[in-house]
Amino acid sequence: MTSDTTSPTVARRVARLATEVLAPWVWVLGLPPVIAWHADGTVGGALLWGLIVGITGSVIPMIVIIRGARRGRWDSHHVTNREGRLIPFIACVGSLGCGIAILVLGGAPRQMIALALAMFASLVVSIAITFALPVGGVRGWKISMHAGVAAGSAVILTITYGPWLALVAGAVVLVAWSRVELGDHTTAQVVAGSALGLVVGGLPYWWLVANLT
Repeated sequence: MTSDTTSPTVARRVARLATEVLAPWVWVLGLPPVIAWHADGTVGGALLWGLIVGITGSVIPMIVIIRGARRGRWDSHHVTNREGRLIPFIACVGSLGCGIAILVLGGAPRQMIALALAMFASLVVSIAITFALPVGGVRGWKISMHAGVAAGSAVILTITYGPWLALVAGAVVLVAWSRVELGDHTTAQVVAGSALGLVVGGLPYWWLVANLT
């Protein structure tokens, strides 16, 4: 009887922890230095190129998001209400666009430019799905950014460091489950987010690394 009563609470606690620890901003801040290390091979290069992408892709947008949440412009720092996502998306696109310009002008390794461009493409497609494209007869659909960023990161890590990093897919499953468990997304939304991360984030990264000069 006790376990029946407590298990939903435990599940929600695990889901809440997974949602926070595997949030998009965490991936976007942590992934660039890891890719930069592979691309540059020096601590200085990993920090320099990694921080440029991490700050413009994660830190600056999160400052905008947290300030907006504190002012009541959207429900929380996860911006679970679809209508509240426009300004955070614009902040992400503008900030990361500046980061891409810095990478190009600064002669960054092609892996870093490819990473930033893949992230940018994922943002643009997410904006289109969230506010423009009709899904199921409804214009605008709250695709899961948690699942999308996690899936894209898992694919990029696997491409960069080899097949054994496909184990990171376990984190993708965990965060996708957490979003459904917390009621922030439907199963369809996390599946679509994961597909977006793979198709618009991971595969373009692979193509760009192979073709950028």
